[in-house]
Amino acid sequence: MKSEKTISRNLAIALILLCLLVTLGCEQMTTKSSDAKKAKTDERMKWWRNARFGMFIHWGLYAVPAGEWKGEYTKGAGEWIMNDMHIPADEYEQIAKDFNPVKFDANAWVSLAKNAGMKYIVITSKHHEGFCLWDSKVSEYDVMDATPFKRDILKEMSEACRREGIRLCFYHSIMDWHHPDAQRLFSPKYDTKKTNPNFKRYVTDYLKPQLKELLTGYGPIGVLWFDGEWIRDWTPKLGQDTYNYVRSLQLDVIVNNRVGNYRKGMGGLNKKGKSAGDFGTPEQEVPANGLPGVDWETCMTMNDTWGYKANDDHWKSDKKLIQYLVDITSKGGNFLLNVGPTSEGLIPQASVERLTAMGEWMKVNGESIYGTTAGPLSAVPWGRCTAKSGRLYLHIFDWPASGTLEVPGLRNKVKKAYLLADRKQTGLTVSRTGGVNIVINLPEKPIDPIDTVVVLKIRSWGKRSSNK
Repeated sequence: MKSEKTISRNLAIALILLCLLVTLGCEQMTTKSSDAKKAKTDERMKWWRNARFGMFIHWGLYAVPAGEWKGEYTKGAGEWIMNDMHIPADEYEQIAKDFNPVKFDANAWVSLAKNAGMKYIVITSKHHEGFCLWDSKVSEYDVMDATPFKRDILKEMSEACRREGIRLCFYHSIMDWHHPDAQRLFSPKYDTKKTNPNFKRYVTDYLKPQLKELLTGYGPIGVLWFDGEWIRDWTPKLGQDTYNYVRSLQLDVIVNNRVGNYRKGMGGLNKKGKSAGDFGTPEQEVPANGLPGVDWETCMTMNDTWGYKANDDHWKSDKKLIQYLVDITSKGGNFLLNVGPTSEGLIPQASVERLTAMGEWMKVNGESIYGTTAGPLSAVPWGRCTAKSGRLYLHIFDWPASGTLEVPGLRNKVKKAYLLADRKQTGLTVSRTGGVNIVINLPEKPIDPIDTVVVLKIRSWGKRSSNK
């Protein structure tokens, strides 16, 4: 018979083995669960990642003063005039009587975006001023009840987007300078560092019901783009609860990081390095190296303001805007480019001209933007690089006077090289120097002085190059 010591030892070994098996089983279950969650997220984000280019629309009552109040121009952005000029809420709301954008044409706006090569539109359902561009049942401070216009702008936009195959998305401000349970309490100086004792009532009785209206009355919504989360009353807990709430209304809706209170850092990451929402939102800038491992989108104005401001003529050139789009895409991000319509309902002509120019470039070169990922070349002196399965797109901003383009650190076999604008795909001569650099013979002049694209068909590509 076995001794008690032997039996005890065998039992101990058996228990250890059982624990190991249970642990391994749990790890496998956790891995499978994590993989399944990632697969669902990837499927939900797929259209957004492929789109790369969208239109931001900032429109509200602030378009009426257009940056001017009682003969003085605000030094800040047009949509912040209520705060920056210390306008009392009851005085500011009188502007609604003058909001009558009779020239508004949702079809024209959506067509402009589509022709520019944009795949989605994010429009301000409600900005910080608190005014709503739809027929809200929980407020009379909206376009149907407070203005002579009496047309549901978001409804018309949703119908136009559906016809044109554009994804409709809503910007929605958490901060509200008009609501008594939010920041109106501090009017006319809307102090975001002070707390309103009734803020939770604002969330329960106003913010959430309005979000429900937006997500149940206008069809499938691509993105819910939050802002104004930096106020003292908004907490990470409220952010997570709101994220869960909106996705309970539309499971596939994508939510930006500003739903949480983690705005520090361009990616809007929390202390654990994770985005509070589904993607980060650097504003008016492009991260030098992108945001590896995080979905992100740069939002940017064409001039210096988001909402319409009559005296702001500091416009970026179409060249700069096209190259911003390429730069952002080459780093794995999306580009959300803003327009600020007038109080009449017109998108400024300067914006129309730039979007038209971008559309002409996209008609020829859209393949190098849509559905691409960050290229394997982190930085090259002549331009940028985007990538797609089996292809690299070399965006040449500065055409080499030598007539040859050197691509450093690319070890992949190049099967063919040609200009994207060349429909016949006439091959360009390619040679290799030093084993790691390839040299492409180019035509004497670029097809497009802003950005001519060379396509490299390759076997595959590996990790991003370490070129600086």
